[in-house]
Amino acid sequence: MSGNIELLNTTLAAAKAADRAALIAYLPAGFPTVDGGIEAVKAVVAGGADVVEVGLPHSDPVLDGPVIQTADDIALRGGVRIADVMRTVREAYEATGVPILVMTYWNPIDRYGVERFTAELAEAGGAGCILPDLPVQESALWREHADKHGLATVFVVAPSSQDARLATITAAGRGFVYAASLMGVTGTRASVGAQAQELVGRTRATTDLPVCVGLGVSNAAQAAEVAGFADGVIVGSAFVKAMLDAPDEAAGLAAVRSLAGELAEGVRKR
Repeated sequence: MSGNIELLNTTLAAAKAADRAALIAYLPAGFPTVDGGIEAVKAVVAGGADVVEVGLPHSDPVLDGPVIQTADDIALRGGVRIADVMRTVREAYEATGVPILVMTYWNPIDRYGVERFTAELAEAGGAGCILPDLPVQESALWREHADKHGLATVFVVAPSSQDARLATITAAGRGFVYAASLMGVTGTRASVGAQAQELVGRTRATTDLPVCVGLGVSNAAQAAEVAGFADGVIVGSAFVKAMLDAPDEAAGLAAVRSLAGELAEGVRKR
């Protein structure tokens, strides 16, 4: 079975045709439970998310701030496994029909096996992977199998990336480019910063892929600001915090659905 990279491509193209940015939501698998995580994906899509990133919880998440680290710890203590991540992708995709990607560090894939991981992700209906710590020059094996199985390979670029490096990274990527708005880890912030807009401009000079911005967006006003210059707005910590702060799972699901609605409205006010 082939993965859903084409669904990702058409979804991002449809948002562009509607003169707006796409809303991309991040939620970790297994948080607060595997079933609860699946319901959370359904909730953000019901609220208006166009694309969802399902996080594969990892014990050393170098890109993630304290909010997502807390959720990852809850998931890991609950015994989440890669099979649960694949189940989350499958059930979320079947229920929503939107592109579902996995955001993961390289070590779990390396241990699991690249061919096995890509084949199972494609079979589950996944659209691809975001790989924040896989150097592009070491990515040939991954990209070979991802391409074979119809999966996007999304690399992360940062304000520190030099133009030549940006060109190398974007030439190897598929689906979209993840532009980190700042140097640091994930988390909600008071402002997204001018660095993000400059990075998007420099990245677009190297590729026709959509450029989506993450790290720091937490409310509709910030989403509208980023949507003014990016093809997609990626929000993670704000959704996870809404779940963590809720008194129970039902309230958490209602909170993430409401937040997705506010952010979806924001990306339409670019």
